[in-house]
Amino acid sequence: MKRRGERITALTAYDYPTGRLLDESGIDLILVGDSLGMVVLGCEDTTQVTLAEMVHHTRAVARAVKRALLVGDLPIHTYDDPAQAVSAARALIEAGAEAVKLEGGASHVPQIEAIIAAGIPVMGHIGMLPQSVREEGGYKVKGRSQAEAEALVRDALAVENAGVFSVVLEIVSPETARQITSVLKVPTIGIGSGVHCDGQILVTHDLIGLFPWFTPKFVSPEARVADEIRKAAQAFIARTKSS
Repeated sequence: MKRRGERITALTAYDYPTGRLLDESGIDLILVGDSLGMVVLGCEDTTQVTLAEMVHHTRAVARAVKRALLVGDLPIHTYDDPAQAVSAARALIEAGAEAVKLEGGASHVPQIEAIIAAGIPVMGHIGMLPQSVREEGGYKVKGRSQAEAEALVRDALAVENAGVFSVVLEIVSPETARQITSVLKVPTIGIGSGVHCDGQILVTHDLIGLFPWFTPKFVSPEARVADEIRKAAQAFIARTKSS
């Protein structure tokens, strides 16, 4: 698709109906993201998500998906070393994922290479790393300075050379995202990183307005599902109490 100049579309799913709806809509890639920690499980961030939870949700989505590429997120502290990374990746594949995603650049090349050597495709993820949000002190744009931009390019090339089939660029400055996209042979999938990536991914709850208590600055919801749920619930309450 990158060679043909076709944009790649990706969204997250954490359950059967969402996975099925997205798949039937024609989405290219579905990610069972560890973002489920916030939008499904009510955690403050992704650092509390466990491998067991990822396996559970991946299995549910896998039952629904027939045509999209299904990728499972490796949660924090499940790929601290290559052997652990392979074990965790196998758990997601056994649950129905066709590939796995992990966060980190050059520092995680050994883990990426080990997973790929085990026959499992890997999606990279650089820029803002949600699993490191506590150390970072929040969600900040990456690649604004020349030094940061050069480091991100090095990370991107390192994970490409390690064998990833694509790289997520999260909250990377648009110009740096453009540079990375131009030097990589594999596609870049942006989130909050401008229009120059080879594809775009969003958390579905953000796209459809299903998590109204927080919407990222870079998201313009296409629907207001939370409002519809509230209206339906209130109508049910009113009808029941007045009958």
